[in-house]
Amino acid sequence: MGQGPTINTIAARAGVSIASVSRVLNGLPTRQETERKVMAAAEELGYVRNAVARSLKSRRTHQVAFAMADVGNPAYLAMLREIQPVLKAAGYRLVLHSTDAVVADEIDVLHSLGEHYVDGLIMVPLRVTGTHLEMLAAARAPVVIIGSVPEGTPVDNVRADSRTGVRLALDHLHALGRRRIGLVNGPLDTVPGAARGAAYREALGALGLPYDEELVEIGDFYREEGRRAVATLLDRVADIDALMCANDLIALGALDVLRAAGRRVPQDVAVVGMDDTDLAAASWPSLTSVSLGSAERGRAAAELLLDRLRHGDREPRLVTVPPRLVVRASTGRTGAKGSAP
Repeated sequence: MGQGPTINTIAARAGVSIASVSRVLNGLPTRQETERKVMAAAEELGYVRNAVARSLKSRRTHQVAFAMADVGNPAYLAMLREIQPVLKAAGYRLVLHSTDAVVADEIDVLHSLGEHYVDGLIMVPLRVTGTHLEMLAAARAPVVIIGSVPEGTPVDNVRADSRTGVRLALDHLHALGRRRIGLVNGPLDTVPGAARGAAYREALGALGLPYDEELVEIGDFYREEGRRAVATLLDRVADIDALMCANDLIALGALDVLRAAGRRVPQDVAVVGMDDTDLAAASWPSLTSVSLGSAERGRAAAELLLDRLRHGDREPRLVTVPPRLVVRASTGRTGAKGSAP
């Protein structure tokens, strides 16, 4: 029986040095083009890498973890659909964690990085505590955070611009003649809840509208909680003519309650969500929503993590994805507004 392919034959087929082949097959940092050539040559020659030996030698697993609050949330699924192919093309498997936004579970994921079960982590924490920041500073593997973290946190960071997104939505509702614009928000101790609450108040001021606490109801980022919060708000404020919802799931709950109450959308109450998930276009009526670029944020996070795995000594990077208002039937028009600057 003839001898199978070796690093010598792979090097000859790829047109690179034996040392370069060894670095690629052992999971060590190397140029992307060199990695592509080596992997293509190895596949053509039928070379099967010994993953266990490679992991023991290089302490690389070729696995990356993705930790999010709720695997059923369409916004996270949009991220996942971009993260997985980017990592797969680079030879990484993806491990999923659904933490239910429980801080202890997120801390446990960060702590487990010391066990070397993955080479890196992409995390979407809804709450960022002092313990999060301590664990991120001491992390034993590269971490990319999707969401806002304090300036100086030593990790790569991908953010949405909720402030501008809320302003786009309120400008749109105001242009339609709506003046009693309610906010149905998630918990204020979460990063998105705090950001969207502050942005709502700021946008009202810019439009010359008074801030009225009676128009604000706090729930959670789930459809059922959206139903409860909107029902409470409508019982308290009879003349509300528009709802700004902190995500699409809350907005879908709002549509359920308005329909049951005999309130027409958008004639009586206009509704805007956030995230522009697949559910927004499929709802009835179709939902006007602020796209926060979930897919773009997922792809950017995966690319930042891969770059960090190859070039571990560079400075942390911040990527901010601009929002876009997608206008549908729930506010009475179709089309799309421009993106934020």
